[in-house]
Amino acid sequence: MPVEITWWGHATCTVEDSGMRVLTDPLFARRLAHLRRRRGAVPPPEAAVAEVVLVSHLHSDHLHLPSLARLAPGTRLVVPHGAVRAVPGLRKLGLRLTEVRAGDLVDAGDLRVRAVSARHDGRRLPFGPHRAPALGYVIEGRARTYFAGDTGLFDEMAEEVGPVDVALLPVGGWGPHLGPGHLDAGRAAQALARLGARAAVPVHYGTYWPIGLDGVRPHEFHAPGDDFVRHAARLAPGVTVHRLAHGESVRPEVAR
Repeated sequence: MPVEITWWGHATCTVEDSGMRVLTDPLFARRLAHLRRRRGAVPPPEAAVAEVVLVSHLHSDHLHLPSLARLAPGTRLVVPHGAVRAVPGLRKLGLRLTEVRAGDLVDAGDLRVRAVSARHDGRRLPFGPHRAPALGYVIEGRARTYFAGDTGLFDEMAEEVGPVDVALLPVGGWGPHLGPGHLDAGRAAQALARLGARAAVPVHYGTYWPIGLDGVRPHEFHAPGDDFVRHAARLAPGVTVHRLAHGESVRPEVAR
């Protein structure tokens, strides 16, 4: 069966590969603190159906307890090492918790998930002193699919992540400015050029925006997907970029 990628908005994707469904950073809220969903419907119940769920880091727009509570009891949840100590509510969800560090492998059916480094602040803000590393993941099955989570560009990215077939790359954010430890559209295209991917899907843009800031640098909300397509055409011309609408799916061509 072909590999299929569905983008639900923000960093939430479903990767279907080898008969398994892998869900990334589930965020199913209409509103989160000062953020509201400005584009795309809240994902339907079937978006929460997965055998494996990957959480890249502890920020509440990536590790969102009410969204995780929508998962079926017993679903395997992979989180950065230290997440359970930092977010005690994880233990109450009835999920199979697996903590990982960069380099760790998790086998699930015919898939293998490999945790890789990210360059991003992994703390659970604004509460508590506990830290956990921010991670990305490579889902290895019929294809090798890289979910970057949140990360800045770093020199060892290509070596650590390894050649991949599909790259799910963050290209924006949820506010008028991107802080350190993020990829914008241009830096994401640089990352793509290093990774040797055959296909890419831009994520982490055009979904949430701070309430009351609709008129502040609105191009930072609307433009990153198109900007990534443009930069990727220049820096990684051999890569097919799929700019998906919310809830849209694609079956990218893979080498194997």
